[in-house]
Amino acid sequence: MADIENHVLVKRQEADSCEPDFVAGDITWVIMSTAMVMLMIPGLGYFYSGLARHKNALSMIFLVMMTLAVVSLQWFLFGYSLTFSPSGNPFIGNFTRGVLHGVGGNRYACEEGGQSTLPENLFMVFQGMFASITPALAFGGVAERSRILPLIVFLVLWSTIVYDPIAYWTWSPQGWLYEMGSLDAAGGTPVHINSGAAALALSLVLGKRKGHGKEHFKPHNLSNVFLGTALLWFGWLGFNGGSIFAANARAVNSVIVTNLSAAVGAITWVALDYVRGPAKARKWSAFGFCAGAVAGLVSITPASGFVSPASSILFGFLAGVGCWFVAEHKLLLLKPFDDALDVFAVHGVGGIIGNILTGIFAQSEIVALDGTPVEEIEAHGWLDGNFGRIGPQFAGAAAGFAWSFVVTFIIAFVMDKIPPLRLRVKDEQENIGVDVGQFGESAYEFVNVMPGDLEKQGLVSPADSQANGPSHASSGTNEHSEQIASDHKTPLENKV
Repeated sequence: MADIENHVLVKRQEADSCEPDFVAGDITWVIMSTAMVMLMIPGLGYFYSGLARHKNALSMIFLVMMTLAVVSLQWFLFGYSLTFSPSGNPFIGNFTRGVLHGVGGNRYACEEGGQSTLPENLFMVFQGMFASITPALAFGGVAERSRILPLIVFLVLWSTIVYDPIAYWTWSPQGWLYEMGSLDAAGGTPVHINSGAAALALSLVLGKRKGHGKEHFKPHNLSNVFLGTALLWFGWLGFNGGSIFAANARAVNSVIVTNLSAAVGAITWVALDYVRGPAKARKWSAFGFCAGAVAGLVSITPASGFVSPASSILFGFLAGVGCWFVAEHKLLLLKPFDDALDVFAVHGVGGIIGNILTGIFAQSEIVALDGTPVEEIEAHGWLDGNFGRIGPQFAGAAAGFAWSFVVTFIIAFVMDKIPPLRLRVKDEQENIGVDVGQFGESAYEFVNVMPGDLEKQGLVSPADSQANGPSHASSGTNEHSEQIASDHKTPLENKV
């Protein structure tokens, strides 16, 4: 008993001092994790680009990377302060950390009596990567039909009014979800439920893509989808492991459970895709592997600092089943929506599953891997006999979804009524693709165009389509017939 009292006394004395008390290993690990999370952002760009049709491939990579640039600036100016200022009310922080005022080499959380061994500027940039990738995830819901400039304006508003408050509720010591006891290691509510709900709201405001329900929209490049999945899987080890904010056994466990859940999710989705077909016509699904891996990664995110490797297998399996069912069967509730890249089915549903399971499988002995005596840790989930934990987990999921959906819908609806800020491209630009319509550039300079494709897109008349037959056409076409005719030529013809 005396040993415990001495340990608590030492901790309190450390908390009373705001002098730097850094650990080089912890700093190194979080710096590396920051870089890994940053790499997830272009990974997401390639993932979304591969899922889209070729005429929208470039725009998806651009939007995701532009999100990193815009949110990084917003985070510097006031986003970090609103989310992690040392004082605030239960709903939102203040501007005391605006333009990173006072953020430097001081020990993070020192003013709140925390025990972090990191400088606050490192904590700030690590969390900034989370703030950057979340709206990028949501943009997958309105792929192939969005104007770029209005989405950038929307991005600033959304990050400030939607992401920052939800992250504050969840992770700030003053946040109401934090004080309620809601467990979220790395972003089940602020990142995944938030982005899934936002994708639904955006898709409802923008409406369905032309041909939705009549045409079969297929991914144009599964190689890019696999590349994106690999980068996401790699980066997610830092996404979850870095959220422990120390290089210790608990961070190692976080990496282990993250990898296991992804693996089981991938296997589960592939198996479901395989067995659903007729016995004599069963096929393996490359896309299913990627979608299942991401579903497993999403579900383990809130639990990564609290659950054992054995428990993480169940996270991956249940996320694989639940997300697959919603994505494949499109529940009646989702019929009015055209969530183009199934953001809600994977991130929204996966985040909800992970939040609830965290309340069941969180264990104090896992938290104790960071060196804290088990006796000082409150019983965490059902496995520890804390059956009241599930309530805060439901509250976090419900509050995050409701705030994100309602506020996102309001922001998008108001913007869409202002002509310069209209979110959806014109029909002619949607026909030729966002790449050419909004950029005048394309991901692929020359692609094969089958007979009738240009006619369907409204670029040539039926007579011209029959006369031209199969050709090599640049995806850099525009509304002008002269440019279209030039684009139909081969590279050699253009040189001549």
